[in-house]
Amino acid sequence: MVAFEHPHPHGALIPTAHLELPFFDDTHRTLAHGLVAWAREQRVDETDDRAACKEWVQRLGAGGWLRYCVPAAHGGALPALDSRALVILRETLAYHSPLADFAFAMQGLGSGAITLAGTPAQQARYLSAVASGQKIAAFALSEPDAGSDVAAMALRATPTAHGWTLNGQKTWISNGGMADFYVVFAKTEPDAGARGISAFIVDADAHGLDSSAHIQVMAPHPLATLTFTDCTVGPDALVGTVNGGFKLAMQTLDIFRASVAAAALGMARRAFAEAVAHAKSRKMFGQTLADFQLPQARLGEMSALIDAAALLTYRAAWLRDCSATQGAGTPTYTAAAASAKLTATENAQRVIDMALQMFGGRGVQVGNVIEHLYRDIRSLRIYEGASEVQLLILGKHALR
Repeated sequence: MVAFEHPHPHGALIPTAHLELPFFDDTHRTLAHGLVAWAREQRVDETDDRAACKEWVQRLGAGGWLRYCVPAAHGGALPALDSRALVILRETLAYHSPLADFAFAMQGLGSGAITLAGTPAQQARYLSAVASGQKIAAFALSEPDAGSDVAAMALRATPTAHGWTLNGQKTWISNGGMADFYVVFAKTEPDAGARGISAFIVDADAHGLDSSAHIQVMAPHPLATLTFTDCTVGPDALVGTVNGGFKLAMQTLDIFRASVAAAALGMARRAFAEAVAHAKSRKMFGQTLADFQLPQARLGEMSALIDAAALLTYRAAWLRDCSATQGAGTPTYTAAAASAKLTATENAQRVIDMALQMFGGRGVQVGNVIEHLYRDIRSLRIYEGASEVQLLILGKHALR
């Protein structure tokens, strides 16, 4: 499978009219137009998802796009992480290749805690390498019995005379088995719940770390279970403060939550473009599919679902950037990001399903863009906060 081919040259161009909305400024518009032109020229063989992800990281680094994952002080493109830039990047990349989007997103998510709370030495060692694509990053939070309930994590970090020893497991770790380093969250006060979690940088070659248990999923991308057996790290591996890891993890996820919505939006826009092109060209009963009212109504519904998701996504990113001086986790932003993530992922699932239905049998043929999108979209309703978690966030916000 090569990164999505463009059989319909005009239909496959990601729309840019939304960039004129007041959420964006000229910096964002310049970024978007440059990225669209770059992405159209990329062709990556995605048959092997791990090899493809490594290639995407190299290409994104060489193209300068990974510089938006880190602040300017460490080789980044902008003074600080900018949610609107992340949204534009992920929407555009997901439109062309969800695996390219995945590769980009994990560079930002995997290094986000270091950007937020790393020491100058940690930032110097890792961030510029992330921005250039020389190091692949990973974010290790989930465990076999701790997904949405982060406080239930069991991975233990015990202080020693020479640093820390980690014992336990992490699972569903994106870039697992191919990352150069992991930001790992572990219990340092086992009985303190969320208040007893700390963050550590663990290099891939650390003694006692086994990342060989790869996980295969319906839309292939690199996942693995990490097993820590007396895994030793130095005192300089701690990111932020002891027992400050839960807040750090939530701050990192908060920054990137709106960008998950953007990835879903990019996939929905691609499905819509493919459906429009198909409706115009598919002959049926002496007419084209587009001549019938039912397909017209379906396209209208898809368009409205996309617009609703887009406005919520851009609003959330704008609010985050506006509130950055107050901290990413302000209640207004957190609710806006939850609304965007929920609506964009759920709407994208509906849009892609409707597009597949319009394609008929071709829609489920392996290798078809719509078939690929149908598998790609499903996990976005689960990771980085399942839809049910977003509903709880919104419900509690409403009751305040």
